[in-house]
Amino acid sequence: MTHEPNYGREFLGDHETASYDRNKDMKEFEDTKAGVKGVVDAAAGGALSKIPRIFVRPDDELAEEEEELSVLKRCENGSKFETPVIDFGGVAWMNKNDAGYEEIVNEIRHASETWGFFQLINHGIPESVMDEMMKGVKRFHEQDAKVKKPMYSRDPNESMVYFDNHSHFHKARFAEWKDSLVCRMLSPDPINPKELPETFRDVMMEYTKHVVNLGDILTELLSEGLGLPGLDCTKKLDHIAHYYPACPEPQLTMGNGKHSDPTFFTVLLQDDIGGLQFVHQKFWVDVKPVPGSLLVNIGDLLQVISNERFKSAEHRVMANLVGPRISVASYFSGSKTTTKLYGLFKELVSGENDNNRSLSKCITILE
Repeated sequence: MTHEPNYGREFLGDHETASYDRNKDMKEFEDTKAGVKGVVDAAAGGALSKIPRIFVRPDDELAEEEEELSVLKRCENGSKFETPVIDFGGVAWMNKNDAGYEEIVNEIRHASETWGFFQLINHGIPESVMDEMMKGVKRFHEQDAKVKKPMYSRDPNESMVYFDNHSHFHKARFAEWKDSLVCRMLSPDPINPKELPETFRDVMMEYTKHVVNLGDILTELLSEGLGLPGLDCTKKLDHIAHYYPACPEPQLTMGNGKHSDPTFFTVLLQDDIGGLQFVHQKFWVDVKPVPGSLLVNIGDLLQVISNERFKSAEHRVMANLVGPRISVASYFSGSKTTTKLYGLFKELVSGENDNNRSLSKCITILE
């Protein structure tokens, strides 16, 4: 006799799934303005043993996950995939005619076309700045909830800096196990530093300076890889500083659900805990953190304007028994308030060749 897996339904107690009022619990969670860290801190005895129902993924998603894992266990290829690592050493001082420059362009082109993800080493951002950035994010999220509450918002247009769970409450089927601080650094005008939290104001400005410089270099190399005139990808920059608390039931929820980024590209600073995965050849590939590295992934906008030569890969972050996991995602994109249409460059389309025909429609940032 077989039994239907209950995937954490035991946490519902006497309440049937059909009678569960998700919207009510979501609102109660949102009204605390304390985020997931607040849920963890409020646990009796200081040790959370079960996650609230709003964080539990639906049964069909959990069943699909179980099937994916069983397939992965039966196939060796998925475990053999390794995220490409590209050495940026000296690229900022190279001439375009240098052999080393061309090699880096080729590596970025291949990684962008094949994987959509790659890790950068020797990228030029001092490790001391990255370390202090991570410490500052941790300080912000672990300070008293009363200090963070005035910054809590569900309206992304309300402020240049805001704190929330960053789950799409009315669209998502469960709340994600993370808290996020969004800082709109360039929009395209630079942010007033006084709007940033004191816990990492100075290092955030310093880190941003380095990331924008790196973004400009990446834009040049990506343009070269496509054989296009200079792309314009770094006019808008958002930092999203994520905090993923340790989770007592990581198999039932997600730190960040499956998605692709509505950006040109994203630069990620992360700690060594891991948990980020992306899709490659229908497998979920674990990104193994490389000390001192930064992770780059191609976004939807660059996939569109490259006529799908560059791949915007879906990715996610697994919840973990170990934590907190800290990361800072730097999104280079366009403004959500503009109606500008982004489409592929005409240089990448040829009516004579079916292989070069347009594969993407023009889109706005909101699309």
